Amino acid sequence: MHNRRSFLQHSATLALGGLLLPRLAGAAGSFASRPVGIQMFTMMRMAGGDTTEMFKNLAAIGFKEIETSFSPKGPFYGYKPKEFKAFLSDLGLSWRSHHVPGAPFRPRPAAAAPAGGGAPAARPDTSAARNMLRQMPPMLNLSANLQQVVDEAAEGGLPYLVCSSAPVGTLGEIKSTIDIFNRAGEACKKAGLQFAYHNHATEFDLVEGKRPYDMIMQGTDKDLVKMELDLAWAVKAKQDPVALFKEYPGRFPLWHVKDIDNNRDKITEVGNGIVDFKAAFAAAKLAGMQHFFYEQDMVQSIDSVKTSYQNIAKFA
Repeated sequence: MHNRRSFLQHSATLALGGLLLPRLAGAAGSFASRPVGIQMFTMMRMAGGDTTEMFKNLAAIGFKEIETSFSPKGPFYGYKPKEFKAFLSDLGLSWRSHHVPGAPFRPRPAAAAPAGGGAPAARPDTSAARNMLRQMPPMLNLSANLQQVVDEAAEGGLPYLVCSSAPVGTLGEIKSTIDIFNRAGEACKKAGLQFAYHNHATEFDLVEGKRPYDMIMQGTDKDLVKMELDLAWAVKAKQDPVALFKEYPGRFPLWHVKDIDNNRDKITEVGNGIVDFKAAFAAAKLAGMQHFFYEQDMVQSIDSVKTSYQNIAKFA
């Protein structure tokens, strides 16, 4: 029998749903068939506070799926993986994926002095994300902690383990990254997981005439190593996501639904930038997309999250 509290909670849920229905009516798809996920790097500025309240707020907005990375409280917000899964489940959230680096985090090196002398070129690093990383304890990574991160993902019942970034600046780094990915893919398969790689823009910068993204795609087993395409970073690199889907069909089960402004230098709310989400979602079957996660790097306000969620209804 429902008590008064459960009745009020149910009523609040129905009310929230009623507010959202007009926005969903014109959508190309349905949130019922495509649950909306969020990559928790979005919430990094708020992750040091009340964890329960933060996730309750995300569930109230309408998010259904969670992808984690790191946080001031650790990768699983102070929980063990199995406990964290149960915590999310109690809030009506499904934990789908977790990010780990491919190699130990290294601060960006200082710019070298020009060959002809003089001061080095100015290359300041003002990234809030990098500054936060510098202040956090070392994170586990695929290179040094492969089996541990796979075991933790398996303990949490995750379908996916994703490499958040990896060195691709030289042919040697690319070769090493490919080797790590193949080993990670094998380890994940044995544990009942799927391994995937999340791109930034740098994978599309030529290295000795070769594009690292293609080298990774061609050098890894297509069944063991899938991709999580970050739509905004691809567009920043002047890539067409649909063209990538056509070139590597079925290889993109995960997406980051992220937007970037007209100058391609600032991540913004979904729908307020230049990413063609309608075209991407129209090609979801070709891509092999199974889950997507909204991401907006370290939002300043929950209002940005609400705006993006509402705009996703227009094309998801």
